Amino acid sequence: MNVHKNARLTPKGREAMVRAVVDDGETVTAVAERFRTTRKTVDKWIKRFRKSGADGLHDRSSRPYSSPSQTAPTTCDEVERLRRDRCTQDQIAAITGLSRATVSRILQRRGLSLLICLEPAEPRPRYEREAPGEIIHIDIKKLGRFSQPGHRVTGDRRQGRSPGAGWEYVHVAIDDHSRVAYSDIFPNEKKESAVAHLRAALTFYKGLGVSVDRVMTDNGSCYRSRAFAKACSDLGIKHLRTKPYT
Repeated sequence: MNVHKNARLTPKGREAMVRAVVDDGETVTAVAERFRTTRKTVDKWIKRFRKSGADGLHDRSSRPYSSPSQTAPTTCDEVERLRRDRCTQDQIAAITGLSRATVSRILQRRGLSLLICLEPAEPRPRYEREAPGEIIHIDIKKLGRFSQPGHRVTGDRRQGRSPGAGWEYVHVAIDDHSRVAYSDIFPNEKKESAVAHLRAALTFYKGLGVSVDRVMTDNGSCYRSRAFAKACSDLGIKHLRTKPYT
């Protein structure tokens, strides 16, 4: 049991209680009253102290000396073998004659409760274009402004409020092949900001020696605008939009 080492009747308290009788000659009754326990408890710890010393004042394991009803290790191994053959818990119970609850406990102890545990998850494929500039992805992240630090910094929820501070919009472009990103902060997500960001992003990538062929966006109104379509046409890039959620 994980208790405070200086709490009453932990090993340190038990030793003080026992030594009050063994070393100081106090009566068991007086010591029991002072430590707010029973004579039986005091006698128990005195006997353990005389037999094993201070080591005998620690809690003993409550696990029984024998567990005749415990499932044999060979049976547990058989349950694991069947599980690795992708048998369900019901199938394992039927084959071994064990209850489903026992099968479940064995598999849980061995980390095989779920069939997915039998095989490590395959890494997700990382799709990318073969060369930089083949396609860039553009999106917008809306962030709240604040005029003073909030409670995550100060620890005081009564302070740090910034009512009416408004919002800022981070326009981000990421190259599909290299994952090199470019971002701008605008006060809105209107078509004028989207077009300005597109032109700035292409200038940025051009400075890196990358010519952009396609741009992919979501279906936000700024990207569906005629202004954005005209900008893509003027810049000689193809505009792709992701499929809307259904």
